[in-house]
Amino acid sequence: MTRPDPYKHRIDRYDEWFEINQHAYRSELQAMRALLPQKGDRLDVGVGTGRFAAPLGVALGLDPSRAMMAEARRRRVTVVEGIAESLPFKDARFDQVLMVTVVFLLENPDAAFREARRVLKPGGALVVGFIDKNSDLGAVYERRGDESTFYGGARLLSPEDMSTLLKGAGFRDLAFVQTLFRLPEDLDAEDPVEAGYGRGSFVVVRGQR
Repeated sequence: MTRPDPYKHRIDRYDEWFEINQHAYRSELQAMRALLPQKGDRLDVGVGTGRFAAPLGVALGLDPSRAMMAEARRRRVTVVEGIAESLPFKDARFDQVLMVTVVFLLENPDAAFREARRVLKPGGALVVGFIDKNSDLGAVYERRGDESTFYGGARLLSPEDMSTLLKGAGFRDLAFVQTLFRLPEDLDAEDPVEAGYGRGSFVVVRGQR
């Protein structure tokens, strides 16, 4: 079933967050870089406007929103239309798959992670960036969810939830880092990236196929 595109007429509002919250955005990028292998054939699932794929050097993205895809192309990311739960790629195609702040919007995260594993080469890595449900920022998003154009119906996850899902999909050797130890609007500089989870609002986990 085709879902309505909540971004169709609101791309400027979506991208505005990254412009206003530059310190938070750069902190998130650094956390992704901390666990993302430097080389390999990569896919960004839920690429959005390419805000993460482009600076991380990910050449190929997938998204269901044509409005988002158009913006990603302007950032020189090649984009394929599709959904995370049914990836239009052959088995063992990629060295790495990324998902950044997208899992909490998925209809079926279990299916999405199984698909990510299917398209990864043996030994490949899935790298997921997400907002910790139990964090201060997670509480803000859950409070605003019903009234938000972008986060309505969002289902935030804790790191423990994420671990269960990833292990259930067959991923192993999970590694975590975290950042955003303050709310984005309170940052006057980039926050550091630390190992583990439990303090930072933005968490990155890497799992091996």
